[in-house]
Amino acid sequence: MKHFYSALLATVIAVPALADSHSMGDAEAGEKQFGKCKACHMIVDDAGETFQRGGKVGPNLYGIIGKQAGTVEDYRYGDDLVAAGEAGLVWDEVNLAEYLQNPTDFLRTTLDDKKARSKMSFRMRKGGEDVAAYLATFSPEAEAAADAPMPDDAEAEKTE
Repeated sequence: MKHFYSALLATVIAVPALADSHSMGDAEAGEKQFGKCKACHMIVDDAGETFQRGGKVGPNLYGIIGKQAGTVEDYRYGDDLVAAGEAGLVWDEVNLAEYLQNPTDFLRTTLDDKKARSKMSFRMRKGGEDVAAYLATFSPEAEAAADAPMPDDAEAEKTE
């Protein structure tokens, strides 16, 4: 019985630590980290509103979370990233953070092709999950949540 309680206590202590290691990144920290990305990327919506000025070497990252890989209009992607998108790769916070750590290795694993290569040579060893969380704030889901009507205070009090 003593071992049972020890194991239970260890589990209770470990679960929050494990949950934190798998949680999404910090969008505020990601905004600061995005400074490393601005040399090649910008964030500009379809109406032309600029959220982050940046280079045009890489694709515009507005709405990238939830988008099929290799499909931003007016950008010429490498063949392997296009192939990954055609094979079903849709960017989410988790896989984008993995991609940012080592784009070529990510594509090689995703496509199961040792010769796959990414045009993006930059590697973000730390903070990729934060940048992905920041980019998620510019996704269609984030916009829909921001546009959703909020109940007024009186309505909210009635439901409590």
